[in-house]
Amino acid sequence: MSKIKSDIEIARSAKMKPIKEVLDGINVPDKAEAYSPIGRYMAKIKSEYLENLKNKKDGKLILVTAITPTPAGEGKTTTSVGLCDGLNKIGKKSIVCLREPSLGPSFGLKGGAAGGGYAQVVPMEQINLHFTGDFHAITSAHNLLSSLIDNHIYWGNKLNIDVRRITWKRVMDMNDRSLRSIVVDLGGIANGYPRQDGFDITVASEIMAIFCLSKDLKDLEKRIGNITIGYTRDKKPILAKDLKAQGPMTVLLKDAIRPNVTQTLENNPAIIHGGPFANIAHGCNSVIATKTALKLSDYVITEAGFGADLGAEKFINIKCRKSGLKPDCVVIVATIRALKMHGGMQKEDLKKENVDALKKGLVNLERHINNVRKFGLPVVVALNHFITDTNKEVNFLVDFCKNLGVKIALCTHWSNGSEGTKDLASTVVKICEKTKSTFKFLYDDKLPLFKKIQKIAQEIYHASEVVADTKIRNQLKEFETKGYGKLPICVAKTQYSFSTDPSLKGAPTGHVLPVREVRLSSGAEFIVVVCGEIMTMPGLPKVPAAEGIKINSKGEVEGLF
Repeated sequence: MSKIKSDIEIARSAKMKPIKEVLDGINVPDKAEAYSPIGRYMAKIKSEYLENLKNKKDGKLILVTAITPTPAGEGKTTTSVGLCDGLNKIGKKSIVCLREPSLGPSFGLKGGAAGGGYAQVVPMEQINLHFTGDFHAITSAHNLLSSLIDNHIYWGNKLNIDVRRITWKRVMDMNDRSLRSIVVDLGGIANGYPRQDGFDITVASEIMAIFCLSKDLKDLEKRIGNITIGYTRDKKPILAKDLKAQGPMTVLLKDAIRPNVTQTLENNPAIIHGGPFANIAHGCNSVIATKTALKLSDYVITEAGFGADLGAEKFINIKCRKSGLKPDCVVIVATIRALKMHGGMQKEDLKKENVDALKKGLVNLERHINNVRKFGLPVVVALNHFITDTNKEVNFLVDFCKNLGVKIALCTHWSNGSEGTKDLASTVVKICEKTKSTFKFLYDDKLPLFKKIQKIAQEIYHASEVVADTKIRNQLKEFETKGYGKLPICVAKTQYSFSTDPSLKGAPTGHVLPVREVRLSSGAEFIVVVCGEIMTMPGLPKVPAAEGIKINSKGEVEGLF
């Protein structure tokens, strides 16, 4: 019996095409004003060329989301890549749009984010490490604003910034719990005025959210200028533009804002750009990347972070609302393993057939299907098949979806690449060709902020009520008074449950959504609603992945995947 190859072994054996050939396939001209090669297999599409695409007709937009995440894994990115390859296999020009991986999870617990098996984007090591430097540019721009704040205070504080009310933290792209809460400016008067500060991880930065929601460089600069960095003693907001920060920060991002192009293992184009957290932000790749792909292909496959209750809801209510994008179809990724965990099975028992556990866990899939339908969008289920799935379990799931009137496709892309997603690809094409979109948002812009929170909690999470103290309700009213009442809501909660309790699997109902904190993201233009325990600077696990990462005797990276 032949040894099963690891993801990195498969990636290293890939026969990549020069990036020029990949771009030729989507009619991007080999001209200096069109793109900038980065090495042999990656490139950045230039902003000047993007302007030329504006009058081209858009392709179809396919959103890939998933059931509620479990330790068993769902394979959302892998399925996104596999579907892109499958569509190209059946003769449809397709591009996959993904987020860039963060170094924090790569060296912590989660690992890389470039797909898996024979459904990967490559060059995998570069993508999962420093890639094209976009995250470093975002980190630098964010921290430039931090330094400008402290420098302004040091030289007299003309804006009367209250050091107790500075809301802008620093960031770095690595998990480090020690930096969550710190004191800066120690060491005497020459170093400034001591104050409490802290670090978030780069993907939780508002700069990252702005980066992914901006339509162009000018819009990026405007949004950066509108960031609220803190308040005066009489609670007057201080914006980044009050510090003249938007110009130099935009300069640091001028190259990063250009979309990155790589390829799948089957040499189909992949645009990988931006990567905001799906908790504290909206969890999608950049608007610029998605819109670029729509001009260059017939079908664009994009994904949203975590399960559909977080990722798809935010993709639609935030990203689509801000950009004018409208999905044509939604693919919900599920595995029998994960559904059995939602039905009460433990991870170590998942190899055993258990139709009863599957039956109990299917309430989670049903909830996500019904939620997506509330946006007026057609749904198809992608069953990411594992070799431990039994025929009895598969047939039960297929019958369940049929009874709900939902198409389901068995997918084996991890082991078979595009051959394993041809059925899914054909199903998606049929849905897009035959189904008329009735796309709609969950709530209206004019709805009061607290009622927007209630709408999400009750319609998507099936909570009985939203609990928020008087201070939080007054903050929301104050946001409305200051002109932020029309902004969408970005709920930050655990990804492991519809509730704020990660141990509540399946499809809980009647639970309470407790609002712990609300934050104004005036540059990104949404209100962050923190519910339960959410960390914007994660810590490393007891045994971090970093302990097994090294350079071997051949000069190759080991342990990253």
